[in-house]
Amino acid sequence: MATENSGRPRFPTRPTTSPFAAPSQAMSPFSSSGLVVGSDPSSFRPTPPATSQSTMPFSSSGPVVGSGTPSFRPMPPARFSDPSVPAPPATNTPLTVGPFQRFPTPQIPTAGQAPSRAPPLGQLPIRPSAGQVTAPPNSFYPQPQRPFVPMGSPQQGATPATSSLNASQSFSDSSFPVARPNFQLPFPGYASKQSSAEPQAPPIQSSFLTNQGNYAHALPAPSSPFVAHQGGYVPPPPVAAPLPGVLSRDQMQQPGSGPPIGSSIQGLAEDFCSLSLGARTGSLDIGIDSKELPRPLDDHVGPKSLAEMYPMNCNPRYLRFTTNAIPSSQSLVSRWHLPLGAVVCPLAEAPSGEEVAIVNFSPSSVIRCRRCRAYVNPYVTFTDSGRKFRCNICALLNDVPSEYYSQLDATGRRIDLDQRPELTKGTVEFVAPAEYMVRPPMPPVYFFLIDVSISAVRSGMIEVVAQTIRSCLDELPGFPRTQIGFATFDSTIHFYNMKPQMMVVSDLEDIFVPLPDDLLVNLSESRSVVETFLESLPSMFQDNVNLESAFGPALKAAFMLMSQLGGKLLIFQNTLPSLGVGRLNKWPLNFRKYQISVNVYAFSDKYTDIASLGTLAKYTAGQVYYYPRFQLATHAEKLRHELRRDLTRETAWEAVLRIRCGKGVRFTSYHGNFMLRSTDLLALPAVDCDKSFAMQLSLEETLLTTPTMYFQAALLYTASCGERRIRVHTAAAPVVAELGEMYRQADIGAIVSLFSRLAIEKTLAYKLEEARNSVQQRIVKALREYRTLYAVQHRLMGKMIYPESLKFLPLYGLALCRSTPLRGGYSDAPLDERCAAGYTMMTLPITRLLKLLYPSLNRLDEYLLKASTQTADLKNVGKRLPLTAESLDSRGLYIYDDGFRFVIWFGRVLSPDIAMKILGADFAAELSKVTLCEHDNEMSRKLMGLLKKFRESDPSYYQLCQLVRQGEQPREGFLLLANLVEDQMGGNSSYVDWMLQIQRQVQQS
Repeated sequence: MATENSGRPRFPTRPTTSPFAAPSQAMSPFSSSGLVVGSDPSSFRPTPPATSQSTMPFSSSGPVVGSGTPSFRPMPPARFSDPSVPAPPATNTPLTVGPFQRFPTPQIPTAGQAPSRAPPLGQLPIRPSAGQVTAPPNSFYPQPQRPFVPMGSPQQGATPATSSLNASQSFSDSSFPVARPNFQLPFPGYASKQSSAEPQAPPIQSSFLTNQGNYAHALPAPSSPFVAHQGGYVPPPPVAAPLPGVLSRDQMQQPGSGPPIGSSIQGLAEDFCSLSLGARTGSLDIGIDSKELPRPLDDHVGPKSLAEMYPMNCNPRYLRFTTNAIPSSQSLVSRWHLPLGAVVCPLAEAPSGEEVAIVNFSPSSVIRCRRCRAYVNPYVTFTDSGRKFRCNICALLNDVPSEYYSQLDATGRRIDLDQRPELTKGTVEFVAPAEYMVRPPMPPVYFFLIDVSISAVRSGMIEVVAQTIRSCLDELPGFPRTQIGFATFDSTIHFYNMKPQMMVVSDLEDIFVPLPDDLLVNLSESRSVVETFLESLPSMFQDNVNLESAFGPALKAAFMLMSQLGGKLLIFQNTLPSLGVGRLNKWPLNFRKYQISVNVYAFSDKYTDIASLGTLAKYTAGQVYYYPRFQLATHAEKLRHELRRDLTRETAWEAVLRIRCGKGVRFTSYHGNFMLRSTDLLALPAVDCDKSFAMQLSLEETLLTTPTMYFQAALLYTASCGERRIRVHTAAAPVVAELGEMYRQADIGAIVSLFSRLAIEKTLAYKLEEARNSVQQRIVKALREYRTLYAVQHRLMGKMIYPESLKFLPLYGLALCRSTPLRGGYSDAPLDERCAAGYTMMTLPITRLLKLLYPSLNRLDEYLLKASTQTADLKNVGKRLPLTAESLDSRGLYIYDDGFRFVIWFGRVLSPDIAMKILGADFAAELSKVTLCEHDNEMSRKLMGLLKKFRESDPSYYQLCQLVRQGEQPREGFLLLANLVEDQMGGNSSYVDWMLQIQRQVQQS
């Protein structure tokens, strides 16, 4: 809050309430909660003298005045880098300014305090073309209530203009319908047509205006220091006298601390990212140079780290927050229009070279707070000579048990601190005593329910499943306690008691289990019998011609078998259920109650009702694997790899997950595959390292007074070895009173993860277009709020302002809207494929989700031609390329990798020698019928080694390799071109158009 200063003009404060009320929580999971309330204004800096203006603002609304020429023209379609196609004229190329030019500006420090630093900003200024001066009509100048605020040093005696932009604004999701262009770029070789399933919006009315001859005179050239300079440094303007009330970054990170004493007052420079917007030479079209748009090409988007401030936090791979700065008030929450919450992956694989420490307090119990039940962690403090400890979660003073007592040294640290990993590490695992067990630990149980109808037999699925299970018997967790069982079904249900003997039950109305005690056997005792059965299983039904599927009764029989022990049920389903009870709504609850987790493997070239089958996995912490149009020759390796990982990865059984947080905040909603047992307890019959869970955070109190907020995620589970354990992850985050600090500490990965789950859940009750609109509107609101936050401090007309931490947010928002669960209309993707993708995205850890949304595209031919005797190394492959057709050269070989599949694209004029070495005799054949395999030459071995490295970098899923040649339609379209998220395809916006839409809506008042 600025203090009184008679020598300076007074600025208006932010209104205490917003004129717009946020929608209620009941509307949709995307609605902002509570009223939008203005907080204390950030300290305003005096404004520098105005510079002459040659840029022009975006129009707020209404048609373009002054010419009959439309204000927006579609961008020309993206073209491949084909040397046979001449380049476009130089006069039509967009203006280019070096990507992300950075310009220093002065920081106005506060007298007697350390200089402050605003969060990094990104700007999208509108720039005219060379030699062309654009001037907007009078009607497009800023209105009196939104005066222009110039940049630079203040003039002596000048009175800064006030701005109404300080008022926080909130709009409902429906206030800004997404404008979609009415032009389409079809797949090459296909006619353009509109989808009949979804009405098209009217053409976009661009808010980027050009001079069309209806203005009296042109303004002089800009003299602002923020004009792009090619490779030159522009010294900042003189720093003006400091303003009172400005806090430094250190003070914002350490609430309650005063300004540093005796520190020198220096001006700090802010970092700006600038993207060039302007008219094309000789054209009235306005656009953005696509080369300057932000993209995550260097590496995956890593988490924001608090290691310097809180070095004892758990690794971010276990727990990440959408922002590492917790808001101190409800008003800040109402102005934070992005999801506020966390993403937890409790069993994530430990970083390379590290292991989770196991702590055993036996014979005593685990050390916990007696009030909030938080576990002892590095942030508890010991007092009274080590006899008491203060809980960091609820601040209660607890007695230290005598067997845990240790003296304190002169600094207040326990003398045995180095021998106590629970007091030095953010992630530990406690061995749970008997009071943490409802029943003795059960052995790991694997039960396989396999469809053996005629379609399943013909697909070859049964053979692959039997071979894979047999090869994994030695690696199943829990040896020698592991139990295993099998049942098959078509129009009847077949049980196997491992004598081996088959027992058939044909009464589907009153299903029963024959000899229930013999159908689950100990694997170590019956190993030879199980192997014999798996060898003979494919031949048992090779002549089966039964078309029916009694899936419902088979599911009931499996439940009756497993209800005593629980475990993991693996369903292999190929045919839509046709006999017996088919309602599945009650089974998820029963499975969860008896600690049964369900994994569904679906194979079919017809409708399989993944929407219903997926509920079995969703509410039992399971997983859905979908193999459409399964063929033995094509999909066998993918099924083999993913089933093997499912069977052999370390699994936590009979687990429950709870996240505790400090006083004043709580988690209100949870998203992922689980059953909510109570308000904050997630029931997980089985969980592994490939599962993550997201949750939203809310404030219970109007104002938080603590400087730090602590969080603790605790997973109580049974290990495969039979030991009951508690894995605990503890993290701390600062509590801040500045919205700008929340933006600075934003974690784009966690935000996108929560965004995707909320959007997918919204499709269950709303139209797909409404789910996409809600994503776009929350991005618009967040950027508008950030713009409002710095409206007085910076010259914003014609510029898009965003924090450095969220520079990829618009791109990931576009990718999410074009992902399989949300894209197009209901006819644009098969329903089973859409539902399977939605179930998968609801459980993906952050890094895999980001790769799925924005896959990698790399050029391979240059790498393959390099003479090298070294083994394949991902670092030697060329850098990632933007996902646009302009990145594809007709002379090249490219690989597209989204974590679930490879698409290898052969350019039309790729060297025949390269194609022959990679494909062998099939180099000229239709690539849809070619399977990539290793040939006897160095280039082929190098390529196969590289693909192996790609797969080993993330073994969760197996990337099936698909080959496509340029111009091979329609395969090239749906395999690659439709997944280039930066290009316009069908009714989808391109990245450039998406940015223009967001910019126009952000500037609307």
